[in-house]
Amino acid sequence: MNIDDIALRLEALGNPTRLRIFQTLVRAGDPGMSVGHLQERIGIAASTLTHHCRKLMQVGLVTQERRSTVLICRANYPMLREVTGALLDQCCSEPQDVIESETCSC
Repeated sequence: MNIDDIALRLEALGNPTRLRIFQTLVRAGDPGMSVGHLQERIGIAASTLTHHCRKLMQVGLVTQERRSTVLICRANYPMLREVTGALLDQCCSEPQDVIESETCSC
């Protein structure tokens, strides 16, 4: 993953409402959470939730699945791992002499 892709995803999480949505979905685990339950948990209007979920889906951090009449949202754990892994890889990919002169706990 290149730096622009990482920045795009981190930018999406830079909004406090989107970050709360994402944190809530991460805590919900693999089963995810219905949009209605997510709306109640976050305490925002349905249209606002839709707007923010759409942005998180556009950058691949959230997925949605329709089950009959219920829309289930999930954190995209593989994408989360890819972003954090790439961020750590790029953070700690300096030449060894640079790493030794600075603190890097990778």
